[in-house]
Amino acid sequence: MILNNSEKQAHYNAPQHEHIHDDYEFFLDALRDKGVRITEQRKAVIQALLSSKTHPTAIQLHEMLLETYPTMSLATVYNNLNTLIDYDLIIELQSNDGSTHYDYYHNNEPHYHAICSSCGKIVDFKYPVLSDVELVAQRVTGFQKTSHQMEIHGICPECQEHMADLHPHQLMKH
Repeated sequence: MILNNSEKQAHYNAPQHEHIHDDYEFFLDALRDKGVRITEQRKAVIQALLSSKTHPTAIQLHEMLLETYPTMSLATVYNNLNTLIDYDLIIELQSNDGSTHYDYYHNNEPHYHAICSSCGKIVDFKYPVLSDVELVAQRVTGFQKTSHQMEIHGICPECQEHMADLHPHQLMKH
């Protein structure tokens, strides 16, 4: 496949787990600055989210935390996630199966998401040119940007391969 210059600027963004400590401190500092109480359970939810190699659901985070925090309820996980959303520290992503997944921006830098319409897989990618869209939107509409999220929906390579093996003409419908 031949990529044009814009496509060469985009890149897959695998989770940067070597930066978890910095991100964790960023979350705690941001919450403290906003007067939010930092509880052990809130710290645990943040750590579980940051250490996840995927875009977890609340149920997945709850399951990760049960071993260490056996009395933590699913409602506590949701409440903490909602607090993090309210303070713009994390975002929600809707999967094709209707489940809500959670993500954060390393160094508070936005990235975008490709979501498989077949299996629900979510892949991060960065595309620097899209930051210009925010500036143009502000100039053209007069809106002050408060957030920006972009999702691309399609069929991931694994599902394409599986579909091609089972139904060679299935991909033509998408």
